[in-house]
Amino acid sequence: MSLILYSTHPVTLTKMALFLFCKGSQAMTEFKVCVFCGSRSGNNPAYTDAAHAVAQELASRGMQLVFGGGGTGLMGETARTALDLGVSVTGIIPTFLINQETPVEDLSELLVVADMHERKAKMAELSDMFVVLPGGIGTMEEACEMITGNWIGLYNKPVGFLNVNGFFDSFFAFLKDAVDAGFMPVPCYERAIVDNTAAGLLDKLVSARCAPELPCNADCFGHK
Repeated sequence: MSLILYSTHPVTLTKMALFLFCKGSQAMTEFKVCVFCGSRSGNNPAYTDAAHAVAQELASRGMQLVFGGGGTGLMGETARTALDLGVSVTGIIPTFLINQETPVEDLSELLVVADMHERKAKMAELSDMFVVLPGGIGTMEEACEMITGNWIGLYNKPVGFLNVNGFFDSFFAFLKDAVDAGFMPVPCYERAIVDNTAAGLLDKLVSARCAPELPCNADCFGHK
Protein backbone atom coordinates (compact mmCIF):
# COMPACT_ATOMS: atom_id res chain seq x y z
CA MET A 1 0.00 0.00 0.00
CA SER A 2 1.36 3.41 -0.94
CA LEU A 3 0.80 6.48 1.18
CA ILE A 4 0.61 10.00 -0.20
CA LEU A 5 1.14 12.96 2.11
CA TYR A 6 -0.52 16.19 1.03
CA SER A 7 -0.35 19.69 2.44
CA THR A 8 -0.04 23.18 0.98
CA HIS A 9 2.15 24.16 3.95
CA PRO A 10 5.75 22.86 3.73
CA VAL A 11 6.12 22.88 7.51
CA THR A 12 3.00 20.74 7.89
CA LEU A 13 4.25 18.26 5.30
CA THR A 14 7.62 17.95 7.02
CA LYS A 15 5.97 17.28 10.37
CA MET A 16 3.66 14.65 8.86
CA ALA A 17 6.59 12.81 7.30
CA LEU A 18 8.61 12.97 10.53
CA PHE A 19 5.68 11.69 12.56
CA LEU A 20 5.31 8.65 10.32
CA PHE A 21 9.06 8.00 10.36
CA CYS A 22 9.25 8.16 14.13
CA LYS A 23 6.21 5.96 14.59
CA GLY A 24 7.43 3.36 12.13
CA SER A 25 11.09 3.16 13.13
CA GLN A 26 13.06 2.82 16.30
CA ALA A 27 16.24 3.96 14.53
CA MET A 28 16.82 7.41 15.97
CA THR A 29 20.46 7.35 14.88
CA GLU A 30 19.78 9.87 12.12
CA PHE A 31 19.02 12.63 14.59
CA LYS A 32 21.67 15.32 14.82
CA VAL A 33 21.59 17.27 18.07
CA CYS A 34 23.10 20.74 18.21
CA VAL A 35 24.33 21.83 21.63
CA PHE A 36 24.48 25.53 22.50
CA CYS A 37 26.66 26.19 25.54
CA GLY A 38 29.32 28.40 27.04
CA SER A 39 32.88 28.78 25.78
CA ARG A 40 33.67 28.95 29.50
CA SER A 41 33.07 26.23 32.06
CA GLY A 42 31.40 28.33 34.74
CA ASN A 43 32.19 28.15 38.45
CA ASN A 44 30.16 25.07 39.37
CA PRO A 45 31.27 21.51 38.53
CA ALA A 46 27.61 20.68 37.92
CA TYR A 47 27.80 22.52 34.59
CA THR A 48 30.65 20.34 33.34
CA ASP A 49 28.86 17.25 34.66
CA ALA A 50 25.81 18.25 32.63
CA ALA A 51 27.90 18.59 29.47
CA HIS A 52 29.28 15.10 30.03
CA ALA A 53 25.76 13.76 30.66
CA VAL A 54 24.50 15.15 27.37
CA ALA A 55 27.39 13.54 25.49
CA GLN A 56 26.70 10.23 27.21
CA GLU A 57 23.03 10.37 26.27
CA LEU A 58 23.87 11.10 22.64
CA ALA A 59 26.18 8.08 22.60
CA SER A 60 23.64 5.77 24.21
CA ARG A 61 20.97 6.79 21.68
CA GLY A 62 23.23 6.65 18.62
CA MET A 63 22.73 10.35 17.94
CA GLN A 64 25.21 12.77 16.39
CA LEU A 65 26.52 16.05 17.82
CA VAL A 66 26.72 19.44 16.15
CA PHE A 67 28.35 22.28 18.11
CA GLY A 68 30.29 25.52 17.82
CA GLY A 69 33.62 23.86 17.16
CA GLY A 70 35.60 25.49 19.95
CA GLY A 71 37.67 23.49 22.41
CA THR A 72 37.19 25.74 25.44
CA GLY A 73 34.62 25.63 28.22
CA LEU A 74 31.49 23.52 28.05
CA MET A 75 31.76 23.36 24.27
CA GLY A 76 35.03 21.50 24.48
CA GLU A 77 33.87 19.28 27.34
CA THR A 78 30.77 18.19 25.44
CA ALA A 79 32.61 17.50 22.20
CA ARG A 80 35.60 15.66 23.65
CA THR A 81 33.40 13.43 25.80
CA ALA A 82 31.20 12.66 22.81
CA LEU A 83 34.22 11.80 20.66
CA ASP A 84 35.62 9.52 23.36
CA LEU A 85 32.29 7.67 23.35
CA GLY A 86 32.27 7.20 19.59
CA VAL A 87 29.77 9.92 18.69
CA SER A 88 30.04 11.58 15.28
CA VAL A 89 30.83 15.24 16.04
CA THR A 90 30.60 18.18 13.63
CA GLY A 91 32.07 21.53 14.66
CA ILE A 92 31.15 24.84 13.03
CA ILE A 93 33.39 27.80 13.74
CA PRO A 94 33.90 31.26 12.15
CA THR A 95 37.38 32.06 10.87
CA PHE A 96 37.92 34.91 13.32
CA LEU A 97 37.28 32.65 16.34
CA ILE A 98 39.79 29.93 15.48
CA ASN A 99 42.58 31.57 17.48
CA GLN A 100 40.29 32.40 20.43
CA GLU A 101 38.40 29.13 20.68
CA THR A 102 40.94 26.60 19.39
CA PRO A 103 38.90 23.87 17.69
CA VAL A 104 38.65 20.44 19.26
CA GLU A 105 41.09 18.02 17.66
CA ASP A 106 40.04 14.95 15.68
CA LEU A 107 36.48 16.08 15.01
CA SER A 108 34.48 13.98 12.57
CA GLU A 109 34.04 17.18 10.57
CA LEU A 110 35.07 20.81 11.10
CA LEU A 111 33.33 23.48 9.04
CA VAL A 112 35.03 26.88 8.97
CA VAL A 113 32.56 29.61 8.02
CA ALA A 114 32.79 33.32 7.35
CA ASP A 115 30.93 34.76 10.31
CA MET A 116 28.50 34.16 13.17
CA HIS A 117 25.45 34.44 10.93
CA GLU A 118 26.70 31.66 8.67
CA ARG A 119 27.57 29.58 11.72
CA LYS A 120 24.02 29.75 13.05
CA ALA A 121 22.54 29.15 9.61
CA LYS A 122 24.66 26.03 9.17
CA MET A 123 23.71 24.79 12.65
CA ALA A 124 20.04 25.23 11.77
CA GLU A 125 20.53 23.44 8.46
CA LEU A 126 22.38 20.42 9.82
CA SER A 127 20.56 19.83 13.11
CA ASP A 128 17.25 18.20 14.01
CA MET A 129 16.96 19.53 17.55
CA PHE A 130 18.82 21.75 20.00
CA VAL A 131 20.01 21.35 23.58
CA VAL A 132 20.85 24.49 25.54
CA LEU A 133 23.36 24.16 28.36
CA PRO A 134 24.40 26.99 30.69
CA GLY A 135 26.28 29.80 28.99
CA GLY A 136 26.31 33.54 28.48
CA ILE A 137 24.79 36.05 26.05
CA GLY A 138 26.08 34.20 22.99
CA THR A 139 24.46 30.96 24.10
CA MET A 140 21.13 32.65 24.74
CA GLU A 141 21.29 34.56 21.46
CA GLU A 142 21.72 31.31 19.54
CA ALA A 143 18.91 29.62 21.45
CA CYS A 144 16.48 32.52 21.09
CA GLU A 145 17.10 32.80 17.35
CA MET A 146 16.16 29.16 16.90
CA ILE A 147 13.12 29.48 19.17
CA THR A 148 11.92 32.49 17.20
CA GLY A 149 12.50 30.65 13.93
CA ASN A 150 10.29 27.82 15.17
CA TRP A 151 7.59 30.22 16.26
CA ILE A 152 7.37 32.01 12.90
CA GLY A 153 7.42 28.78 10.92
CA LEU A 154 10.97 28.82 9.53
CA TYR A 155 11.87 25.59 11.32
CA ASN A 156 10.34 22.61 13.05
CA LYS A 157 13.36 21.87 15.22
CA PRO A 158 12.65 21.86 18.96
CA VAL A 159 14.87 23.68 21.43
CA GLY A 160 15.24 22.37 24.98
CA PHE A 161 16.96 23.76 28.06
CA LEU A 162 18.90 21.59 30.50
CA ASN A 163 18.11 23.47 33.69
CA VAL A 164 21.22 22.70 35.74
CA ASN A 165 20.79 23.90 39.33
CA GLY A 166 17.97 26.20 38.21
CA PHE A 167 20.27 28.11 35.84
CA PHE A 168 17.44 28.95 33.43
CA ASP A 169 14.78 29.74 36.04
CA SER A 170 15.18 33.47 35.49
CA PHE A 171 14.88 33.05 31.71
CA PHE A 172 11.59 31.21 32.05
CA ALA A 173 10.45 33.83 34.55
CA PHE A 174 11.14 36.44 31.87
CA LEU A 175 9.05 34.49 29.36
CA LYS A 176 6.20 34.35 31.87
CA ASP A 177 6.54 38.10 32.42
CA ALA A 178 6.33 38.61 28.65
CA VAL A 179 3.10 36.60 28.61
CA ASP A 180 1.67 38.52 31.56
CA ALA A 181 2.58 41.84 29.91
CA GLY A 182 0.85 40.88 26.68
CA PHE A 183 3.95 40.53 24.50
CA MET A 184 3.82 36.77 24.08
CA PRO A 185 0.81 34.43 23.92
CA VAL A 186 0.34 31.58 26.34
CA PRO A 187 0.71 28.74 23.76
CA CYS A 188 4.28 29.72 22.93
CA TYR A 189 5.26 29.87 26.59
CA GLU A 190 3.63 26.53 27.27
CA ARG A 191 5.57 24.86 24.45
CA ALA A 192 8.94 25.75 25.94
CA ILE A 193 10.93 22.58 26.63
CA VAL A 194 12.93 22.22 29.83
CA ASP A 195 14.17 19.39 32.04
CA ASN A 196 16.63 18.87 34.87
CA THR A 197 18.22 15.75 33.36
CA ALA A 198 19.86 15.08 30.01
CA ALA A 199 17.86 11.88 29.53
CA GLY A 200 14.56 13.56 30.29
CA LEU A 201 15.33 16.51 28.03
CA LEU A 202 16.27 14.35 25.05
CA ASP A 203 13.12 12.27 25.53
CA LYS A 204 11.06 15.47 25.32
CA LEU A 205 12.98 16.76 22.30
CA VAL A 206 12.50 13.52 20.36
CA SER A 207 8.78 13.55 21.17
CA ALA A 208 8.50 17.17 20.04
CA ARG A 209 10.45 16.49 16.86
CA CYS A 210 8.16 13.59 16.00
CA ALA A 211 4.88 15.23 17.00
CA PRO A 212 2.46 16.00 14.15
CA GLU A 213 1.26 19.38 15.43
CA LEU A 214 2.41 22.68 14.00
CA PRO A 215 4.45 25.26 15.91
CA CYS A 216 2.43 28.15 17.29
CA ASN A 217 3.66 30.65 14.68
CA ALA A 218 0.29 32.30 14.06
CA ASP A 219 -0.49 32.80 17.74
CA CYS A 220 2.97 34.07 18.60
CA PHE A 221 2.89 37.04 16.28
CA GLY A 222 -0.79 37.83 16.29
CA HIS A 223 -1.50 36.70 12.72
CA LYS A 224 -4.76 34.96 13.49
